[in-house]
Amino acid sequence: MAYVISPDLCNNCGTCEPECPTEAISEQNDKRFIDADLCISCGACAAVCPTEAISEE
Repeated sequence: MAYVISPDLCNNCGTCEPECPTEAISEQNDKRFIDADLCISCGACAAVCPTEAISEE
């Protein structure tokens, strides 16, 4: 299952983006977004998120 970023919790710090091995995370409307087609559910992004905005869908 792909990970998702809660727009209400994301502060757009960008900490998660360089951790993604498949480059599934991008910025949209001043928030980060995970492309479910590219996400391999490794959890690397969730592990570094300071606001705990990333969870499994």
